[in-house]
Amino acid sequence: MRNPVVSAPAITVNALSFSWGNQPVCQQLSLSLRGGKTTALLGRSGSGKSTLLRLIAGLLLPAAGDVTSSDGLPLPGRISWMGQQDLLYPWLTARENVMLAARLNGEKADGGRADELLEQVGLGGLAEAKPAALSGGMRQRVALARTLYPQRPVVLMDEPFATLDVLTKLSLQTVTANLLRDKTVLLVTHDPLEACRMADDIGVLTGNPLRYEPFGAPEAAPPREVSDAGVLHQQGRLFSRLSRDER
Repeated sequence: MRNPVVSAPAITVNALSFSWGNQPVCQQLSLSLRGGKTTALLGRSGSGKSTLLRLIAGLLLPAAGDVTSSDGLPLPGRISWMGQQDLLYPWLTARENVMLAARLNGEKADGGRADELLEQVGLGGLAEAKPAALSGGMRQRVALARTLYPQRPVVLMDEPFATLDVLTKLSLQTVTANLLRDKTVLLVTHDPLEACRMADDIGVLTGNPLRYEPFGAPEAAPPREVSDAGVLHQQGRLFSRLSRDER
């Protein structure tokens, strides 16, 4: 039985504070994610972007502040996660990896839905393949299908395409942006082009502790073409903005 499609809520981070030991990551950090839109966050390495994702997911508990949804419902159980590593189980087929959430939750697996998702990510003929027989880009496509399988309204993505070659990355960005349309997505990335192609909203995390700085996205709807004038303009502005933090 397929899960019903649920509208994606807006998410608000309210005055969040968190430290690793004596090292503060954020103090009174606030930001908003629009419901049904993709927000990209950029910042220097080690700035705390991944920590913020874990705080939003409920994997870490803040010292102060909270994370709320616009529909008033708790976020745990409504979030899918896609990271830099595909983390596929090597002894399972592509189809079985996609259906992993059902297996872990003790639910009846929906093979038809898994096959449909594999078709959508361009792996329709490889449902029975094991991860060892797939390229890195193919494995990440399986991971994307696995992320989509539970039909959760919120998706957190932590550098999901960082290890891929440029052409594979561009192709998968397009597929992902199309398939995640109407979900509330937070994408952490180091790549200004990725942010400008995929995001409805862009923000920069800077400082120690973190501060959030909204940054304009190109006008055209994602996924945007690499050659789009708005993409090129905003990509250049983002490079300039980020380079100031690296000096």
